[in-house]
Amino acid sequence: MARMSERPERWSQATVHPDMWTDPDDDPRENEGPGPEGESATLLDFLTGYRMTLRMKCEGLDAEQLARRSVPPSTMSLLGLVRHLAEVERDWRNWITDGDPLPKLYGEKGADFDGAAAEQAVVDAAFRDLEREQAATDAALAGHPDLGARVGKDGTSVRELMVHRIEEYARHCGHADLLRECIDGRVGQ
Repeated sequence: MARMSERPERWSQATVHPDMWTDPDDDPRENEGPGPEGESATLLDFLTGYRMTLRMKCEGLDAEQLARRSVPPSTMSLLGLVRHLAEVERDWRNWITDGDPLPKLYGEKGADFDGAAAEQAVVDAAFRDLEREQAATDAALAGHPDLGARVGKDGTSVRELMVHRIEEYARHCGHADLLRECIDGRVGQ
């Protein structure tokens, strides 16, 4: 098995806790005071934190770095993850509708990763797509405040969808940790 010959030196921007991404005072995910009240607010808080984490893992990188498949033999890249999550947000919205599903953003299965080209226009479009799809899914779910409600053709519960969204972002933030470390050596959760 071939080994990567060029390993970037591991580093963290954090000075307080060297295993963190950034210092607590600089971390937008850190909240002062008590946590959110209620199940729905707690789920949204976790989702928001993972969304921020993904964006933070992408900050400071150029188009080539974002598109780099830095953990071979995986075809994942940070840009591919952004595109994938935009596609998944749209899919989740399709789960809760009774109408015809919206078309895929990037085409056939795998196109979200395969089309993650090292071009600034592709990067900009991916982040716009992600922001738009997140907002649209959030708005659609806001119309279903009862987490136990069953929605869509398959009768998926709103709670199941919310938990699945958190799980998907959390899993991909783990991938983003490895991808980023292999790109420029930056570590931290």
